[in-house]
Amino acid sequence: MNKPQNKLFWVGGATGAVYGLSIRGLLQTSIGHGTWVTPVIWVMSIAFIAVVPFAMGYITVAMKARHAPVTVTQRIFVPWAAVLISLAVSAAVLWEGVICIVMFSPIALVCGSLGGLLAGYAVRPSRPQAATVSMLIVALLPMFVGPIEHHLGTVEARSVESEVVIQAPAETVWRNIERVPTIDPTELPRSWNRTIGFPRPLEATLSYEGLGGVRHATFAGGVLFIETIDVWEPLKRLGFSIHADSDHIPSTTLDEHVKVGGRYFDVPHGEYILEPQPGGMVRLRLVSRHRVSTDFNWYARLWTDAVMRDVQRSILHVVRNRCEADNRR
Repeated sequence: MNKPQNKLFWVGGATGAVYGLSIRGLLQTSIGHGTWVTPVIWVMSIAFIAVVPFAMGYITVAMKARHAPVTVTQRIFVPWAAVLISLAVSAAVLWEGVICIVMFSPIALVCGSLGGLLAGYAVRPSRPQAATVSMLIVALLPMFVGPIEHHLGTVEARSVESEVVIQAPAETVWRNIERVPTIDPTELPRSWNRTIGFPRPLEATLSYEGLGGVRHATFAGGVLFIETIDVWEPLKRLGFSIHADSDHIPSTTLDEHVKVGGRYFDVPHGEYILEPQPGGMVRLRLVSRHRVSTDFNWYARLWTDAVMRDVQRSILHVVRNRCEADNRR
């Protein structure tokens, strides 16, 4: 590829990135002010998470395709530059946290590539004016999609379950789940969700044993879950309704898009189930119910299920190791 063609790709990538950042900046300034932008497009919408990256990819490739043919490989991967630049800037200026960026990146990159593929197919050097018109139309596309989806948001209840077999009697397992003394970081397994910024579990206290007892499950970063016991079957089942103290969760820990107990995500119930196994072992199951409330639950639930399962895996890892250590004493 010669230098003029390289320059066209750089210009296209910069234009695509500026387009995406301009929309995100406009949304940022409208937060809490009730401007005209909110009814048209908002961050947690298909228009923003899918259509805006699609338009960025289209614009990036079309800038080059107006002058010369673009290979399929370039159509797929060149839009990534615009997407990644916009994500990096959004993180740098604190518009988005690391968690949101990691969750947003896969769909943004795929949609950017789709936009690039369409531009490579539709835009021809022989029709530069048509190319310019098509870029304008695609750039405005999120503004038309947003109002259409405004009433499409759904509330979906999800259930995630993990289990572990513990070489210890039920009495030992029960003692280690009704209360969880402070967890040292070295007790936790490697976890991808903590790598991207989710807080680690710290401890769980219990006001008193029995129905109505209140557990305070605390996580790093000031995250507190108030859990009221609603199932109490000693050595068998321990269930609790969960209220996240979301008003006191710092935005630096979980921003509004991923805040537990917030508009888009909540975890209302959890339950431990103990099942005796041969050889004096116990199968411990941890079941969590959570709510997803977005315009794109089909995508968001992939992440919420994975996060919940990873959190469960960490907690069960700690419980198993503690129980088996107690059993060896």
